[in-house]
Amino acid sequence: MVELLRTLTEDLQGSILVADEGINGMVAGSEAALDSFESALVSIPAFVGMPFKRSACVTPPFRKMKVRQKAEIVPLGINGVDTTAGGGINVSPADWRELIKREDVVLLDNRNSFEFRLGRFRNAADPGVRNFRDFPEYVKEHLHEWQRNGKSVAMYCTGGIRCEKTSAWMREFDVPVYQLDGGILNYFKQMPDAEQDWEGECFVFDNRIAIDTKLKETNTTLEDVYEGEPDGEWRLRRARQLHGAED
Repeated sequence: MVELLRTLTEDLQGSILVADEGINGMVAGSEAALDSFESALVSIPAFVGMPFKRSACVTPPFRKMKVRQKAEIVPLGINGVDTTAGGGINVSPADWRELIKREDVVLLDNRNSFEFRLGRFRNAADPGVRNFRDFPEYVKEHLHEWQRNGKSVAMYCTGGIRCEKTSAWMREFDVPVYQLDGGILNYFKQMPDAEQDWEGECFVFDNRIAIDTKLKETNTTLEDVYEGEPDGEWRLRRARQLHGAED
């Protein structure tokens, strides 16, 4: 699969991860090149029904193309999580707007704290994690409280991947878990008035840095993103390497 994807992306730039639990990635190029890539993928049985999300760019998001095999798409830090068996209840953007208004729902941001600080759904809780592996500890600390109060959990992340992993793990707990279908990016795409529910911007892991609810690049800098974070200096150095001087 890695070799096939490398062949199909020869005219693109981006990053694709391939693991036993699935495939995830972002690619950039001309509209014609993206059309060709998508057509080639959906002609393969394994990719039928795979969701694609597109947005126009001013800044080239990537400098080159990387296709890599990994043990996990996103490491949760818990062994044996079976994402192929399904996770939480997918909620469309339109239904999500109504879901997060309910008093019996806890709204969780399933991203890093610096992402939350840059932008978030109104009234969302910040688990205060600096790494995705920290998220399970937050869930464990609050699980009994949610169960005692009859709460359901609604979680969201940038594209939906982290929620897929977390909700698959949370199947073993007696708490209903909902997740925003397609993540924040799909919400912005489907809801022209997304600013009613969202405040701030959305961090993206490429050279655009951040986008607004119209999927347009903002003027946010790396310094804006990481300033004040406990590990901000390390993150800033790493981000500068990835964005400006990647090997």
